[in-house]
Amino acid sequence: MFDLIIKNGKVVTSERVFVGDVAVKNGKIAAIGASGTLGETSETMDAKGKYLFPGAIDSHAHLNDPGYNWREDYAHGTAAAAVGGYTTIVDMPLQNEPAMTNGEIMDKKLDHVKPNAYVDYCFWGGLVDYNFKELGQLDERGCVAFKSFIGPVSPDYVSLSIGQAKEALEILKQFDARAGFHCEDYSIIKWEEQRAQRKEKNDWQDFLDSRPVAAELVATENIIELARTLEAKVHICHVSHPRVAEVIREAQREGVDVTAETCGHYLTFTDVDVLKNGSLFKCAPPLRSDAAVDALWEYVADGTLSCIGSDHSPCELSEKSEEKHGIFGAWGGISSIQNTVQAAFSEGVSKRGYSPVVLARALSEGPAKVFGIYGKKGAIKIGFDADFILIDPKQDWEITPESLYYVNKISAFVGLKGVGMPVCTIIRGKVVAQDGQLTGEKGFGKFVKKIK
Repeated sequence: MFDLIIKNGKVVTSERVFVGDVAVKNGKIAAIGASGTLGETSETMDAKGKYLFPGAIDSHAHLNDPGYNWREDYAHGTAAAAVGGYTTIVDMPLQNEPAMTNGEIMDKKLDHVKPNAYVDYCFWGGLVDYNFKELGQLDERGCVAFKSFIGPVSPDYVSLSIGQAKEALEILKQFDARAGFHCEDYSIIKWEEQRAQRKEKNDWQDFLDSRPVAAELVATENIIELARTLEAKVHICHVSHPRVAEVIREAQREGVDVTAETCGHYLTFTDVDVLKNGSLFKCAPPLRSDAAVDALWEYVADGTLSCIGSDHSPCELSEKSEEKHGIFGAWGGISSIQNTVQAAFSEGVSKRGYSPVVLARALSEGPAKVFGIYGKKGAIKIGFDADFILIDPKQDWEITPESLYYVNKISAFVGLKGVGMPVCTIIRGKVVAQDGQLTGEKGFGKFVKKIK
């Protein structure tokens, strides 16, 4: 007898959508079949009229815990993830205190967050100029990838030069690890900021101009060339523009092992939102044009961009203050982990008419393969963890501050309206969120290592 059968749902895989039943036993997917064919169970869930997706995997989350939990912590951040449809998150090593750059720090972080996670979680390892000798420790402990910057970064982390990135990739290649890069050229951005600050007063166009597409292109091309030359594995984080995605696609066609992600905000908002609303929409790379948003969706659809991450980067409201910090000093980041899945469905499927299959690839299968956890996560297949999202394709929604589970209930997504809502999130066969409400238990989330 099965523990649970989810029946009559529109099951979404990376290849097709079909109406059927999915059975769960001991937290794993045990059977998949036509409606009414799977036999007896102790519990059933009727998903008629709803899409049954594999659980979403957030490729890029900053939960700021330990150290900066007044911005966000594991309890609030993973609760928001559960309500939003993410069943697994890949947590970044920076904006922690200390940054997660060696095995001892990782052990302490794991002990700290383990009792508080509502969803499953993986770790990015730190990649900075002082931890090359410790990268093996992080890999042995299960880090799924390593994060570095080729552009300006907050004071609690360190950017790499291209030469340092080359050495790091040579080291990571020894244990078949992937390095992820924030690709914006340091010198272009710093010079453009200096030019802007010569003016008597800056506006938000100055911020946009200080981070041109050229800066993103130059850095991406440099990292791809290193990957090509060294036969190394790289991941380009938060691609914001189709010109950058095209460079990645060309490299993939040549056989370079480069994967890439974009984020919900780059598929939803534009530079006009920055000009109208200021710091709430400030992120790096910045939001681009309306035409760029439409074109970027095509690179999600064809698989060039294999992940849609949140790049959840929370802060306290005062950190967004333009009056206090200025345009260039105000916090750059968008709180988004709770709303990325619904925005992606609304913008991609409801508004633009893409198949739900595209989202099954970009929210689930793609991230699982990039981070080495496919086989356990990422698909509705027998033997995989029973992680699912039920999405009601007809449910209208509007995001409000009161609906958010964050420590700080501020987000560029507040006020956004759309169609198609995650109405149930299931992890390893257990319902952890339903109808916008958290139902899971703190500490239920498990640490997930890269499969070797």
